[in-house]
Amino acid sequence: MKQKQLLKILVPVLVLAVIAGIWAVKNSGAQSEQAAQSSASSAASGESQNPDFVLNSDTIDMDQLTSYGVPIIIDFGADWCGPCQQFEPILEAVHDKVGETAIIKYVDVDKSSDLANQYPVKVIPTQVFFNADGTPYVPSASIQTDFITYADSSGKHVFTAHEGGLSEDELDAILSDMGVTQ
Repeated sequence: MKQKQLLKILVPVLVLAVIAGIWAVKNSGAQSEQAAQSSASSAASGESQNPDFVLNSDTIDMDQLTSYGVPIIIDFGADWCGPCQQFEPILEAVHDKVGETAIIKYVDVDKSSDLANQYPVKVIPTQVFFNADGTPYVPSASIQTDFITYADSSGKHVFTAHEGGLSEDELDAILSDMGVTQ
């Protein structure tokens, strides 16, 4: 009699344990698959796992960024700015396309005004361009975009900037001129 009562309790407990085990195995596999898909999707879209290559930024460490040996573009804008909003999808598309062959950063001037004040930002959007070694980019004669060059009091070239938005073709041409192969 006691064996029947024990079996009545033990069998359902074992069945529940087996079901729970199957559920745990299936769901852990699904989570791993989701993580793999997410990682593959990030890689396919050009999103980097390295925070130095993430588009949006509120800090710029030029020593760290130049250590990668790739050209750097910093775009300054704001959420409320119409031309910035028009340029945003172009900047994102080019950022995704170049991956880690260039560093493209976006800085919101309202959220990071101290950072923006370190660069020649008079209007937004403004892009500032640096060669892979951190020196200011000097466009070749083939680049038909208007740039502004800034020098310090000794006359040393310290910044190359562009005010306003750029087309994707213009941005691609500049990156190509900077040595980026896409």
